Amino acid sequence: MSATDHHGQPPGGRFIDVHHHALPPTLKTLCVERGLLPPVGGPPFATWELSAALDTMDANGIEAALASAAIPSESLDGDEAWATRLARTANESLAEIVREHPTRFGFLAYLPLPFTDASLVEIAYAFDTLNADGVIVSSHAGETYLGDNSLDAVFAELDRREAVVLTHPFNLPSCGVTPFPSFLADFMLDTTRAAIQLITSGTLGRYPHLKIILPHGGGFLPYQAARLSMGQALGYGIDTATMTAALRRFYYDTAGPMSPYSTPTLLAATGKDAARILYGSDYNAIPAPGIAAASEALRNDPALDPNTLRRIGRDNALRLFPALAHRLEPVAVNGQGSPEITHALHPG
Repeated sequence: MSATDHHGQPPGGRFIDVHHHALPPTLKTLCVERGLLPPVGGPPFATWELSAALDTMDANGIEAALASAAIPSESLDGDEAWATRLARTANESLAEIVREHPTRFGFLAYLPLPFTDASLVEIAYAFDTLNADGVIVSSHAGETYLGDNSLDAVFAELDRREAVVLTHPFNLPSCGVTPFPSFLADFMLDTTRAAIQLITSGTLGRYPHLKIILPHGGGFLPYQAARLSMGQALGYGIDTATMTAALRRFYYDTAGPMSPYSTPTLLAATGKDAARILYGSDYNAIPAPGIAAASEALRNDPALDPNTLRRIGRDNALRLFPALAHRLEPVAVNGQGSPEITHALHPG
């Protein structure tokens, strides 16, 4: 199947990307000065450029992206002053991109966890001054995972704001070097560990207005939910009713990629209407050719009918990020706007 159909639209419609790694020049300069990145080269995400990002988005039918700086907590070095400076630089540089390209980008503000006071300050600044669309947080900081009681003040404030929270994994704490890159498997377990703690600590129950996105199809959580429930018989694990509710409480992005192997299980775990699944590219941690292959696989996934694909690719994100949806909605002419967007904003 070609990238576009005979009407010039990609099959299944355009995508809203909730998982787009961005490294604006100001932020990259700061990371280079700190020694986190080399001046030239480095991992794929270190080579992010706006023009190349837009070209990749256009080539793959991605209308808009929620840009974020997925800076692992290990990069903070336990230094609160540095973490505060890094977060502020990241968020201001991403907000500038949104101001310059409001119909192509939104942004998720970086929070410098585990520093609670600094994170609360950054939440207020990001939402009230920079108009962030949500936040991104690391799955763990050292051996402290999301859901730990020490982070309650941050989650309470995010709940009060009914915030969207994208979690992002990194290398497993206290683990040695594996014979293959950590992102191939350890990242998935890192996400799963965070999800389990968010469930078992009661964080999901205490803060019902949080909208938490688990990246990479939810790690291993949807696929090993029965095993986690089985552990209850041994005094561990999560009871079946709690697990079922949690699976349908989280959101999941398609980065990983989801298609074709994970789709049936993820649909079964979250509901056949796929209301909790969102398109995520993982650009440019995954370079452009990988984005093209994953997007093509999603559009051709045999488990997805056109309506379900449209919900995953676009409609679900428009409901979750209303400010971006309003920026994308064409100026009404004689009261008529985009039916696709109107339906997403006002379903039914």
